[in-house]
Amino acid sequence: MGLEAGLQERAARAVPAEYGARAGKWLLRHAPGCSWWIGSVLPHGVGAERTELEELISVAEAYTTERGIPTLMQMTPGAVSPELDTLLEARGYEHQASVSLQTATTSEVPALATAPHSSLRVRLEKQPTRTWFEAWHSVVGGDPDPQWRLLQRIEQRTAYVSVELGGKTVAVGRSVAEAGWAGVFGMATRPEARGKGAAGAVLAALADWAAANNAPRMYLHVEHENEGAMRLYKRVGFTELVPFSFRVKQR
Repeated sequence: MGLEAGLQERAARAVPAEYGARAGKWLLRHAPGCSWWIGSVLPHGVGAERTELEELISVAEAYTTERGIPTLMQMTPGAVSPELDTLLEARGYEHQASVSLQTATTSEVPALATAPHSSLRVRLEKQPTRTWFEAWHSVVGGDPDPQWRLLQRIEQRTAYVSVELGGKTVAVGRSVAEAGWAGVFGMATRPEARGKGAAGAVLAALADWAAANNAPRMYLHVEHENEGAMRLYKRVGFTELVPFSFRVKQR
C-alpha cells in the first residue's frame, strides 16, 4: 500500500465510522450523526481493471442506497485508480470539497508552534473528557451524542489536548498514533482566543506526545478554503503531500 492510501486508512481508523464493510480493497462506511466525510467510501486500489471498478461502484451504491445516504467517494491521487474518476463522472458523480493531506516532522512542530500568550495553560489526557468535548462541540456544533460515541470507538493510542486561558478551555485538539505516524484531528479554537497562540500550543503539545509515542511523522486533513488553518499548519511545518477531493452522487 502506498503512502497516500496508508495515511487515509489510518485516518479512517482514527475517526471510525459506526458501520463499515469491505468490498475488495474498498472500505464502505456509514456514520449517522457525524460529519459527512466520515461516511465516505475509500475506493483504494490503483491497479483495478475497468470491469472490477464498475462492479465495486455498484456494490458501494447498493450499500449506501440500503442506508438511505448519498454515495460519497474519497478521491485521493496515488490511492485510487485513475480510471475511477472517469467512471464516476459518467455516472453523474459531482465534485465536492477540496482537501489537503499534509505531513510534518514531529520534532520540528514544537519549535515552530510557539505560543506568544504567556497566560496559556496546556493539559494533556489519554481519554476524552467532557470538558474537552464540550469545548470542541461549542465550536463545531452538530448532534453531540454520535460524536461522543465516535471517540469511544478509537482503538489506537490517543492524546487529547486542552488549552486554557483565564480558567476557560479555549482550544482543543486530539491525536491518534499508529505505526510511526500521529494523525491530528478535532482542532477547534473559540473565537475569543484566536490569534493568541492557542492552536499552536495544542499542536506543540500533540507533537511532543507523538514524539514520546514513537511517531516521528504527523499528518492531518485541512480544507483548502480554510485559509486560517492553512496558514497555521504551514507556519508549524506541515506541507501538502497530496490534494484530494470527493465525488458524490445523491440518491
